[in-house]
Amino acid sequence: MSRSSLAFPAALLLLVFAISSAAQDFTASAESPSSEPVSSIHGNVASVPSSPMQQAAPQMPADPSVITIRPQLTDEQLGDLYMVRKQYREAALLFKRLSDAAPQNAVYLNKLGISLHQQEALALALKYYERAIKVDPQYADAENNIGTIWYQRKRYGKAIRAYQRAINIRKDMPVLYSNLAYAYFEDKKYEDSLKSFREALALDPKFFEQNGSRAGSILQDRTVDDRGRFYFMLAKSFAEAGNLERCIIYLRKAKDEGYKALAAAKSDPVFAAYLNVPEVQEALAPKPTDPTATTTPVHHKEGIQDW
Repeated sequence: MSRSSLAFPAALLLLVFAISSAAQDFTASAESPSSEPVSSIHGNVASVPSSPMQQAAPQMPADPSVITIRPQLTDEQLGDLYMVRKQYREAALLFKRLSDAAPQNAVYLNKLGISLHQQEALALALKYYERAIKVDPQYADAENNIGTIWYQRKRYGKAIRAYQRAINIRKDMPVLYSNLAYAYFEDKKYEDSLKSFREALALDPKFFEQNGSRAGSILQDRTVDDRGRFYFMLAKSFAEAGNLERCIIYLRKAKDEGYKALAAAKSDPVFAAYLNVPEVQEALAPKPTDPTATTTPVHHKEGIQDW
């Protein structure tokens, strides 16, 4: 089973580099001329006088040029950080504790569901997404995540209905239209899929160029079976949006996947404005014959296919 993708804001990702220092202060002090031994206690260095009469050296003022890193994380932020690091078990334990302490907090319930979902515990994840919706019926993120459960189970009708409910709550989130488009595609409702992709691009023309969503509370599943057809549909969506560069990229991807109906673009009005562009012509041209391939006739046997 493929793991769903989860995106986080840049500010949270920066904490990944700081969290290992959360329990330490990085400060510098002047070196003491004394040769007394030192003892390390929980990471703090303390001087040990050689005799009871010896006075400890006075503490030097902190060097203002030294940066002290003290990330102050809430429990929820720590849970999000576990998710960034793919420590899903630790995240699940923390969000379970938080949701037990605050059972009416839909965000905690949803994030607990995500941490279980990423461990492929789909039944438990669905349980907590549904609890989140019961607490907050207007929580589009949890409705979307219910859709991803059904999508992974190949129950595309249920996935479509969940995504539609999420869109009815929040019509301004391109990820919801994108997920709906994937579900329509896998359900072989290609025109509906194309329409949903158009709506996602209308909200954010750069949506498919980034791996962005809300802060760790919403999942995307971009797995498809017929990748050639899928890439061709994306190329068509970008052509309609006037994005020639992305259109060419996905035409090439469709060609690489061996999509057999690629030539249909030549008679499709959507591509008409771009048919004279050399890169488009190259993408739509048949693949050249491999010059290294043998010209010796091949005798076919039943059950064996020549490529």
